[in-house]
Amino acid sequence: MRHPFDLSLRPCLLATAILLGTSAIAAETTRDYQLPAGPLASTLNRIAAEAGLSLSLDPALANGRSAHAVNGRYDAAGALRQALEGTGLELVESGSGSYSLRQVPSDTLSMSATTISGAQEDPDGPAIGYVATRSRIGTKTDTPILETAKSISVTTREQMQDRAVQNIDDAVRYMPGTVASSFGSDTRSDWLRIRGFKPTQFLDGLPMATGVYANPKLETWDLERVAALRGPASSVYGQTPPGGLIDMSSLRPQAEQANAVQLQAGNYNHKQINFDSTGPLDDQGRFLYRVSGVVRDSNTQVDHIPDKRYNLAPSLTWNIDDDTRLTFLSQFTRDDTGITSAFLPLKGTKYDAPFGDISHHKNLGDPDWENYDRTTYWLGYSFEHRLNDVWQFRQNLRYMKNDLSFDALTPGGYLDTVSDDGTLNRVSTSVDEDVTQFVVDNNFQADFQTGALRHTVLLGLDHNRSNTNYLAIYGYNVPPTNVVHPIYGQDIARPPRSDAYYDYDQKTFQTGAYVQDQIALDNWRLTLGGRQDWVHTGTRFYNKGDATSTESDSKFSGNAALSYIFDNGIAPYLSYSESFQPTTGADASATESFKPTEGKQWELGVKYQPVGSDTLLTAAVYDLRQKNVSVSDTVNGAFVTSQTGEVKVTGLELEANSNLTENLKLIGSYSYTDTEVKKGQYSGNRLQLIPRNAASLWADYIWHAGVLNGFGVGYGVRYVGDTYGDQANTFDGYAGSYTVYDAAVHYDLGKLASNLDGASVQVNATNLFNKDYISTCDGYYCYYGDQRKVVASLTYKW
Repeated sequence: MRHPFDLSLRPCLLATAILLGTSAIAAETTRDYQLPAGPLASTLNRIAAEAGLSLSLDPALANGRSAHAVNGRYDAAGALRQALEGTGLELVESGSGSYSLRQVPSDTLSMSATTISGAQEDPDGPAIGYVATRSRIGTKTDTPILETAKSISVTTREQMQDRAVQNIDDAVRYMPGTVASSFGSDTRSDWLRIRGFKPTQFLDGLPMATGVYANPKLETWDLERVAALRGPASSVYGQTPPGGLIDMSSLRPQAEQANAVQLQAGNYNHKQINFDSTGPLDDQGRFLYRVSGVVRDSNTQVDHIPDKRYNLAPSLTWNIDDDTRLTFLSQFTRDDTGITSAFLPLKGTKYDAPFGDISHHKNLGDPDWENYDRTTYWLGYSFEHRLNDVWQFRQNLRYMKNDLSFDALTPGGYLDTVSDDGTLNRVSTSVDEDVTQFVVDNNFQADFQTGALRHTVLLGLDHNRSNTNYLAIYGYNVPPTNVVHPIYGQDIARPPRSDAYYDYDQKTFQTGAYVQDQIALDNWRLTLGGRQDWVHTGTRFYNKGDATSTESDSKFSGNAALSYIFDNGIAPYLSYSESFQPTTGADASATESFKPTEGKQWELGVKYQPVGSDTLLTAAVYDLRQKNVSVSDTVNGAFVTSQTGEVKVTGLELEANSNLTENLKLIGSYSYTDTEVKKGQYSGNRLQLIPRNAASLWADYIWHAGVLNGFGVGYGVRYVGDTYGDQANTFDGYAGSYTVYDAAVHYDLGKLASNLDGASVQVNATNLFNKDYISTCDGYYCYYGDQRKVVASLTYKW
């Protein structure tokens, strides 16, 4: 009898033994601090008390002064010096080991930066190289990733630039437990799976409005980082799937003036301009601005389908006072593209045909009739205010609108729809969809002590309301084409609205109240959290005589996690978490509604961040269950949603992120994911689109001396195991494993001549050897994976 979990448990036990067997490399105790700016005396006394230091503090020196924020890994003296940065005071150590303060002599340059035992990092801002050490995604608070007892991966901006990522699929494809580009090349959407499930996408900590087709496809040039949280997170975020979520951080205004322009050119006639500018608007630095954007004019790997984008992302920060900050964030994106995933029939892709193989580049629709136009924009803000040395308040708010209109032709997917001479029958799909969303999240954070226990308490209330108008019309009187010699310019009529299969207006209102306590006792970390959600959905079906359907749900979700942070940077942990997710969309029947899904997960893991290094290693095993799983199937040419009873996912994930040396940066991951339908029609089958095994490795090396000074190379390999794209796990839905390679070369032109400082050139290639592979088959159609894409860029920064 096969025991799938044994395969994942044994490597994890081995990895855990190796990590726990590593000896301490730090000569003195260090710890992670997350102290916001506040009154100087209370901050210094807190650091000294926690570390057991003797600190003599003259109240007259500290009076009226504010401590600098202390965020990072420090020894006690380093934390004190960081808190004193910018105060005009310095730390003095006596011969007995006690400390005191004094005014910095006027002729002495402060060297506090050299005494910091670890780099300070903004969890929403830039990270150094490929290694992010802090994130809000796990707890909604500024917490070290090492101390967060959950699986977290972060793709930094530097990594995205080195790999020249073009979309979110590109950004996450080197993460463990994550499947990207499930349906191959697609300029319309990002097709992601995390631990077996489609993740909810967040932007700046707030969920993004999604519809049936009208889903935002974010521009990665406008992002500072992309973070993935694997496992249930409803105790903090509310309605989310059990697999996890993606949270993207927008570029934000910076205090230092900086500008960048990038020109790109590539195959498929790719042409693109990226720009970014940030800095202060006034001498005091109270107002900071940033504006970034993209203009793209490109073709795709499918004939006659463009990939055009116009994007602008302005933002403004108002530093109202030392305790208050308000940042306005906005973005506008306009897309003109099409269906590059192509929906190719099995005959001619998976199966041999008399007419030969269907080319990757063939457009089996009709470019004279088809169109795909999407406009997305949003406006919001992030507000932060420190009330005193214990309490701080944060509010994030956003209004988003996503409008989509498209007409498309879909080939028939069954074997007998393609004749031996290549004649192919088709159906038309015409969609008009608009989604609007208003979302706000308010929370109070308190940092305090009760005896030996240090607390970070979070109290929050959020509200999310969305409105989706969705019209979908399918036409069956479409003239055929030919897969060898496509026929364009035919007379194709859009059916009237009275023939609509879907025509509804759906409004969803969600409110959630949550509480969380992160408790620290010496090296122990305990996190307890819970949240109550109330969700109401109302739908009016215009094509069903204005029939209405309503659904109200409420659910409590909890989580608990325990970890121990060894002084050498090893952190084993155990966590339990739950998920709750009402089903979105609407069935064709106005009398039916779907039950919400409920998930739960146990996870055992270990993280290792060697003190003094820029390396983070993680290993985790997990057991995840979900009830009422929603799946899609094709009935009479239309996608219809149904539910199975229960799904089980168990797995192992390993990840390494490292700025290994001054020259070398690398990322690597391995995932073993065993999925099984436990109840329902397809009991015993694997979940769709999820490979059992996946692995990846990317490394970038740059020379800083010699004849190659300023020259760098990057190289990556990605392996994705076999998958089933249909619930029945038939051979028609089977796609084999594949391995593809990526590469980059880059050169700092400033090493040639001083007048070229700030200029650099780079060439990136994904699927370097142009591997021919099928990404997915769903039992009706097959989808080719991305062909080789080469992009050359010239960047100038000043």
